[in-house]
Amino acid sequence: MSQNLFNRYIWLVDTIRRHGRITRSELNRLWVRSSFSDGTDRGIPRRTFYNYRNAIAELFGVEILYDPATYEYSISSEENNSAAKPSVTDWMLNAAAMGTVVQDASEAASRIFVEDVPSARVYLSSVISALKEYHPVHFTYTPYSRVNPTRGVVLEPYFLKIFRQRWYITGRNVKDGKVKTYALDRMSEVTIGTEHFELPADFSAEEYVNDAFGIIFTMGRTYNVKLRADTQRAKYLRTLPLHHSQIEEVSNGYSLFNYRLRLTGDLVNEILSFGPSVTVVSPPELRAMVTSQLRESLANYENPNQQCE
Repeated sequence: MSQNLFNRYIWLVDTIRRHGRITRSELNRLWVRSSFSDGTDRGIPRRTFYNYRNAIAELFGVEILYDPATYEYSISSEENNSAAKPSVTDWMLNAAAMGTVVQDASEAASRIFVEDVPSARVYLSSVISALKEYHPVHFTYTPYSRVNPTRGVVLEPYFLKIFRQRWYITGRNVKDGKVKTYALDRMSEVTIGTEHFELPADFSAEEYVNDAFGIIFTMGRTYNVKLRADTQRAKYLRTLPLHHSQIEEVSNGYSLFNYRLRLTGDLVNEILSFGPSVTVVSPPELRAMVTSQLRESLANYENPNQQCE
């Protein structure tokens, strides 16, 4: 498939998603204004549009619906609800759509700034191939916590996750038999083995990450977490949920956000990043973790030995 044809599919999905419901005539008007019309005033031919719909359903699993009562097209409700728990297809569509939009605005490129994801440049393609073909990944690993690298790591990759502009691979460390997570940007000398491994029959990647925030995965207890947010922060959390389990209770002057989560350092750091606008209501274990971090941070400022000359 040509890159141009792929970008046309992305443009069509993204345009319908953004409008919610849209007629063919409005789609054609937007098509003429896009770079895909090649400067002509013709919309998308009917047969071409039909072929695009079929290809999009086959490639992305995204169904473009037609309402004969209003003559409008829309994305299936199941796809529109995917924002609560984003899938890799949704991520791919969003990333590709962003690339298409930026390319379409090339004359303003010097005034468009995007976040860098350095871990995707070198090894992501190779690791995805290993993940898909069930091949082990061999590499040297240099974590931030140690000076000397660990050489000869062999990992059977179970799943990939992106978090805070970094890609992470989780799988079984062959040497110690434990499931571990590694950052791709701390890996070097990466090679893909030729042997095959089998994913454990009782392992579900979705269940493994379901109650986690970030990339610290534990098999400990899942808690009912309740956070109180002021009205301004509530608007932020409403539009960009902290976790797919988020449920909001709106009160006078504040909101309560409920989650099903395991308690990890990543979660504590995220809560602390909100400052005084967010307070942990429960559980007491999470309140204690956040309080402990706050006290340690405050101690750095109260200790005169920590001051810079």
